[in-house]
Amino acid sequence: MRRKHYAGRDLRRAVTIEDLRRIAHRRLPRSSCEYLEGGAEDEVSLKRNRDVFERIAWQPRSLVGVAMPDPAVSLFGKRANLPIVIAPTGFNGLLWPDGDVALARAAATAGVPFTLSTVSNCAIETLAREAPGDNWFQLYPVKDPHTLERLVDRARDAGYGTLVVTTDVPTLGAREWDQRNYRAPMKLGVPAILDMLAHPAWVWRVLLPGGVPRFENLLEFLPAGGQRRSAFLGVRYLATQLNPLFSWEGVARLRERWRGRLVLKGILSVDDARRAVDLGADGIVLSNHGGRQLDSAISGVEVLPAVAAELRDRTTLLVDGGFRRGSDVLKAVALGAHAVMIGRAALYGLAAGGEAGVGHALMLLRAEMERVMTLLGCRNVAELGRALIRS
Repeated sequence: MRRKHYAGRDLRRAVTIEDLRRIAHRRLPRSSCEYLEGGAEDEVSLKRNRDVFERIAWQPRSLVGVAMPDPAVSLFGKRANLPIVIAPTGFNGLLWPDGDVALARAAATAGVPFTLSTVSNCAIETLAREAPGDNWFQLYPVKDPHTLERLVDRARDAGYGTLVVTTDVPTLGAREWDQRNYRAPMKLGVPAILDMLAHPAWVWRVLLPGGVPRFENLLEFLPAGGQRRSAFLGVRYLATQLNPLFSWEGVARLRERWRGRLVLKGILSVDDARRAVDLGADGIVLSNHGGRQLDSAISGVEVLPAVAAELRDRTTLLVDGGFRRGSDVLKAVALGAHAVMIGRAALYGLAAGGEAGVGHALMLLRAEMERVMTLLGCRNVAELGRALIRS
């Protein structure tokens, strides 16, 4: 018997995140797919993020009598209907018009937080106005102190309560498969251009209304007259502003300036996690940046048990990397995470069908979590734990 995934474009026919991924690939040109999917160098970290879940097995309880499990959690004193936060991702306008707003609105409808990226195609203030909800803001700790302080202050003034500081991008990782689409920096090769033209619906939906999406949060920092070409200048500007000298002293200064909740994203050791908490971080995200930075890096899930054993009661502990199933999410919770961040899983839904596609992705994950919790004999996430895990 030969099995086949659904081969159409109706997202309502998608029964898994993988189905949404395949629909997204049919809708997107190759260059956009590579930007979405690619990892660093040989993509060992990318593969490792997924492989870790196959090494974790369930040992369920029977005859518990669970009918309506509740996957809700509390994050920073607020209810989240699922142990999920939409991770910060950039350039989402390449996948769907107003992609950041679509992600945030779907997150609000599902009752989970959304994180806006520094390099989003939607301004901090616009998202707060267009998609009110539990919105967080992600910050790249750039070199220029004025830019750094301005972004932090804008997030505060727009009402964001959580600042997520990315710690693992002192320089950009080598995303080689993405680079192969270009004949020179920011100049697509002829094959990539022809492939775009072979996706007229994407061109009509994404490019024709306003050209390549702009990095709205960076406009005020670009050279005079650069706003029209901000998609290209924004990439170059950010590359020059990545700060390899950002250190724990910089975190301490941010802690003093930002009075809201502070989360450090990109932690991969117990020592760093401990230092983050000691400096006043309200949360940490165990992350290898979706396999896009350091190749052959450990995954966040692999370091999770050790960090949780020491620090779970002192901080809000999140993890990201490779989550595609509701059972993946629950495995992380059982290993000690309060919640997980999802990136690509939500973006597949976005590329497949905008806000409705993201909503469908979250619905699929919720249904899988409810089913797995019932099969495990867990009424709520508090009943998940290491006793149910074999690895």
